[in-house]
Amino acid sequence: MSRLLDSPIEFLKGVGPQRGVLLRKELNVNTFGDLLQYYPFRYVDRSVIQRIRDINPPTQFIQLKGKVSGMRVIGEKQAKRLVATFRDDSGEIELVWFKSIDWAMKMLNTQAVYLLFGKPVAFNGTYNIVHPEMELFGEQVDAQTAKGLQPVYSTTEKAKKRNIDSRAIARLTQTLFESLKEYELPDFLPQALKQQYKLCSRYEALMNIHYPKNEKQLHEATRRLKFEELFLIQLQMLKLKANRGQSSKGYLFEKIDRQFDTFYKERMPFELTGAQKRVLREIRKDTLTGRQMNRLLQGDVGSGKTMVALLTMLMAKDNGFQACLMAPTEILAQQHYESIIQLLKGLKVEVAFLTGSVKGKARKYILHQLAEGNIDFVVGTHALIEDTVVFKNLGQVVIDEQHRFGVAQRAKLWTKNELPPHILVMTATPIPRTLAMTVYGDLDVSVIDELPPGRKPIKTVHRTDADRMRVFGFMRDEIAKGRQVYVVFPLIEESEVLDLKDLMDGYEALSRAFPKPQFQISIVHGRSRAADKDFEMQRFVKGETQIMIATTVIEVGVNVPNASVMVIENAERFGLAQLHQLRGRVGRGAEQSFCILMTGNKLSNDSKQRIGVMCNTNDGFVIAEEDLKLRGPGDLEGTQQSGTVNLRLADLVQDVAVLEAARQSAAVLVEQDPYLEKSEHRSLLQFMQASAKEKIWSRIS
Repeated sequence: MSRLLDSPIEFLKGVGPQRGVLLRKELNVNTFGDLLQYYPFRYVDRSVIQRIRDINPPTQFIQLKGKVSGMRVIGEKQAKRLVATFRDDSGEIELVWFKSIDWAMKMLNTQAVYLLFGKPVAFNGTYNIVHPEMELFGEQVDAQTAKGLQPVYSTTEKAKKRNIDSRAIARLTQTLFESLKEYELPDFLPQALKQQYKLCSRYEALMNIHYPKNEKQLHEATRRLKFEELFLIQLQMLKLKANRGQSSKGYLFEKIDRQFDTFYKERMPFELTGAQKRVLREIRKDTLTGRQMNRLLQGDVGSGKTMVALLTMLMAKDNGFQACLMAPTEILAQQHYESIIQLLKGLKVEVAFLTGSVKGKARKYILHQLAEGNIDFVVGTHALIEDTVVFKNLGQVVIDEQHRFGVAQRAKLWTKNELPPHILVMTATPIPRTLAMTVYGDLDVSVIDELPPGRKPIKTVHRTDADRMRVFGFMRDEIAKGRQVYVVFPLIEESEVLDLKDLMDGYEALSRAFPKPQFQISIVHGRSRAADKDFEMQRFVKGETQIMIATTVIEVGVNVPNASVMVIENAERFGLAQLHQLRGRVGRGAEQSFCILMTGNKLSNDSKQRIGVMCNTNDGFVIAEEDLKLRGPGDLEGTQQSGTVNLRLADLVQDVAVLEAARQSAAVLVEQDPYLEKSEHRSLLQFMQASAKEKIWSRIS
C-alpha cells in the first residue's frame, strides 16, 4: 500500500492543523487513504435542471436554479426557524432551516444564482424544501468535474460552518488525485478475477467513483469497488477458518458411551426432529477431528436448541470432560438448570448452578467440587467466567443467546483448560444468510429449521384500540380454559415525547377488566428489583397468576408452556426481531397459541409492513431477511460482535449476487493457495497485511 496514503490528513494541501482536527472528528477522515475512500453519496448532472412549476406529488427530489429572496426568522427557541423564498422563471417555493439558522443567513446572498437540490414536501397547500443543498451556480471544482457528474459528499453542520462542505471535500479529493500516481494505487485483485468479472483497474475505479464522466463509468467503478470490498471480507473470514482448522488443536470426543446412550434411548421426552439429528451429526464430526469446534447454532425459539446442547454436553461427559452452559440472565440460567436436572434424573451426572446470587458456603462448595472434577455440568451466568471458577477438565462450552455477552467475557472461558474447549454458541435470533456470510463467515453454522412434533404454529393477528373489549373477552376465554396470558408494553412510565400506552396505565386498566380475586396479575419491568422480578416470574411459572404484564424483560426468559396468548401493546414501536422474540414466549405447549399485535389506527408504511410480515409468517429466517431490508445490517439485534458490518459501498440487501460471487471466488482462492504464496497473489497478500487492523470480526475463540 502506498506510504503516501498513510499520510495524516492535515499534511494534504488545503487542510492544515485546524481543518485536520475537524475532518478527523466530524468525518472520521484521518489519512489521505481515508479521504480517497470517502465516497460521494450522490451525483449532480448539471445538464438536468427542473422548474418549480413542474413539482407534483410523485416528485421525490428536484434540482432547481434560481435566486433567494424574502428571508425571515419565525418563532422562538425550539420552534425557531428560517424561511426563505426561492424563485425561478416559473414560480417560487419556500426553503426552511430549523438548524444552523445564523450560518444559513450569512451564507445566502439575494443577488446570487444558486443550484439547489432537495425533496419538496407539501404543507398547507404549498411546497417547501427543508434544509436544501445549495451552491452558487457556475462554480466548478475544476474543469474535470464540469465535464461529467459532480460528486456530492455528506458532511455535518459543524463542518459546514467551518467551510468544509461538499465542494470543499471535492477540492481536497482533486488535490489528492493530482499528487497521486497510478503506481501508488496498485491493483491487488488477481488478473484472472478481473478478467472473469470484467472489472476495471483499482485506479480507474477510485478516479471514476469521485469524478465519473457518465453513468457507465460510475456503474463500472461502483461494481469494481463493491466486489473488492466484499471479496476482502470473505477472504479474511475464510483464511481465518482455514488457518484455525490447521492450527487450533482440540479435544477428541472419541466415544459415545453410557450416559449419552441411556439418555438418548430411555430418557428422551420426544423424538428428535430431522434438523436436530443433522446438527448432532455435524457436532459429532467436529469433535472427532482433533481440532477445536467453533459452531454457531441458529434456531427459532422453541426449535429444540437446548436439547442439542444437552446431548453435546453428554458427549463431553462420556469422554471424561466437564461442560458448562452460560446464559445471559439468572432467570434463563435457572430455567436451563431445572430443565437439565429434570431430564437427567436417575443418571450419574452431577449438575451445579452458579450465578452471582449463589454465595457463602454454597459457592465455596461448588467451586471446590468443580476444581476437583466432581461436578460434571455447571449452568450459570457470567459468574462462570470469574477467575475463582476453576475446572479440572473443561471440554465443552455452550453459550445461549451469545450476542448478549461481550467478546472479552466469552473469551475468559477458553483459558480454563490446557487446550481451548469445544464451543457451541446458540442464538434464537435468526441471522439472514447474507449477514451470516459476512459476520460469521469464519464459523461453522448449523441451523435447526424444524419445530418439535406436536407444536402448532402461533396464530398472529392485528388489532386496534377499537377492538380492545373484544381482545379482553378473548383473554377471559383462554384463561377460563386454564391458559395464561402475557401483555407486553414498550415503556414503564408515561412519555411526553411518545404517545404510548405505558405499563403502569396498562396495569390499572387490566386490573379493572380482570379484578381480584377471580384473576391474579404479575407485573415485571426493567426497574423491578431482582428479588421482586424473580418472585413475580415464579408466580407466573407456577400458574399462581393468570396474566403477566411486562416490558421486554421477558423477551428472553421464562418458559411457560401453559401460556397461550401474547398481547403486544403499541406493536408498531417494536422491530421485527423483537416482535418475533416476544411471540416466541408462547407456542411452547401442545395447545393452539395466539399473538395479538395491538396498534393505534394510524400507521406508517414501515409499521404496516412489519405488522403484515408478522401476521403472514412464523418463519424466523423470513422475518430476519425482511428485518435486514427494513433496518439495514448495523441495527440488526444480535449481529454486532467484535466489529460491525462496516461497508462503505456494498449493500447486503441489494448486492446479494456480488456477495455470493465474492465468497465463491475467495473460497476457490483459499483452497488453491491458502497462504497466498503464489506470485500472482503477492500484491493481494501485501495489501491484506498492510491494511490488517487489530480487529477480529466474529471469532468466538
